[in-house]
Amino acid sequence: MSAPLKIAVAGLGTVGAGALKLLQANADSIAAKCGRSIVVTAVSARDRKKDRGVDVASAAWFDDPVVMANQADVDVFVELIGGSEGQARQSVEAALAKQRHVVTANKALLAHHGVMLATTAEKAGVTLAYEAAVAGGIPIIKALREGFAGNSIQRIYGILNGTCNYILTTMRATGRDFGDVLGEAQKLGYAEADPAFDIDGVDAAHKLAILASVAFGTEVDFKNVHIEGIRRISALDITYAEQLGFRIKLIGLGARADGGIAQSVYPCLIAPDSPLAAVEGVFNAVVTEGDFMGRSVLEGRGAGEGPTASAVVADLVDIAAGRRVPTFGVPVAHLKKSPSVPVAERIGAHYVRLVVVDRPGVFADIAAAFRDESVSMEQVLQRGRDVNARVNVVIITHDTKEAALVRALKKLEANAAVVEPPHMIRIERFPAP
Repeated sequence: MSAPLKIAVAGLGTVGAGALKLLQANADSIAAKCGRSIVVTAVSARDRKKDRGVDVASAAWFDDPVVMANQADVDVFVELIGGSEGQARQSVEAALAKQRHVVTANKALLAHHGVMLATTAEKAGVTLAYEAAVAGGIPIIKALREGFAGNSIQRIYGILNGTCNYILTTMRATGRDFGDVLGEAQKLGYAEADPAFDIDGVDAAHKLAILASVAFGTEVDFKNVHIEGIRRISALDITYAEQLGFRIKLIGLGARADGGIAQSVYPCLIAPDSPLAAVEGVFNAVVTEGDFMGRSVLEGRGAGEGPTASAVVADLVDIAAGRRVPTFGVPVAHLKKSPSVPVAERIGAHYVRLVVVDRPGVFADIAAAFRDESVSMEQVLQRGRDVNARVNVVIITHDTKEAALVRALKKLEANAAVVEPPHMIRIERFPAP
């Protein structure tokens, strides 16, 4: 066998400890697959005394990951710290400057600085690998860069955040409201103490920006991802969606469109027979549509010790075996700067829920606001008159330009009979399997 691949691991949290456990448990089979052993010779974390369930006594300990990136005698630097700035960014930049390969699970770092880091890696002649940054144990980056390489990808979409999927799944199954289920998710460890990145859609947007770059051969363009989370999704919305024959999921969607690339993260109504409707709990799934391959659906656990560690080690095996591909599928110089298509240009159906005072003339006002913007209604439901004579009016529109519907809803929001801001959720009609 060839000489061992020496690696340094920065960050010994859930994923870091999991990666070390996997490397130790499957050392023989991993060595057989790549023709050399993979040896952890240096580690860095905040607390030396913490019991992580894995033996690191033989590895050199560094309190500072940046110092480790500069000084450790290693071939690969594994960054599992997290965050787009600070020690995560500094240590990766230092490792690349030292011409060390880098493996990371850091989607925020890549979404904000991916093109710059890929350029540095190319100049240094080393690999920047990040399978673990998107969808945990689902090998979507390898699939896009290698398995689907002969295709022109037209659209990529999926459930990219397990926390949100768990919350929406539980709300639908139990009828409980958002805040209650979020608290449960935090107790179970599915949501952070500060869950904003997850429930506000930012985590999914980081992942989508990376996927879109690899899928479409464009520069990572996180700043132009339209982002909406699930805070405003109520148990009532989920009930109405079920009655209308839909389920609500938080979807990240990138697509080629007239004039550029559209990238959005938002909750939407999807049909129960669509490939994402049955993806429940903390699972992720990614659907890719190519011109020759048709549609591919990959599903699996999107986070956690085992799945994410598996993705980290997969990148290490590729490096150990000498397999290399450009960071985003093509050399950085060939990444296109594609214009961003704003979500206001989207044409599609929508779910609208209005809370109105039930009195004569209200429906006429609603119809007039929609008529003035050429928005056509497909279905209308009226439910739940309360003691204050307020009712929920639910409307499903025909396909319409989103900007027109937004203008109509702004007019209705100014109507004294509309007692809460109008609530709009997009409907995505993904093809059935």
